[in-house]
Amino acid sequence: MTKPRRPRDSARFRLAGNLRAVRRARGISQEELADLAGLHRTYVGSIERAERTVSIDNIERLANAHNLDVVDLLAR
Repeated sequence: MTKPRRPRDSARFRLAGNLRAVRRARGISQEELADLAGLHRTYVGSIERAERTVSIDNIERLANAHNLDVVDLLAR
């Protein structure tokens, strides 16, 4: 049995796209972002690929690492 696909407009995909866009605009690597947020680099990569369900606490850590509000990472 195959896993159902998540819609591309879901919060998970919005978070992934926004996180990647902000990180690239700042010119930092996934590893640098992970260090700033206190997370593992492979975890950040899997978030950017929308492979993970992310806790609100970790979304907040990523937002803080970018000096953003959580809602900025979830905005359409």
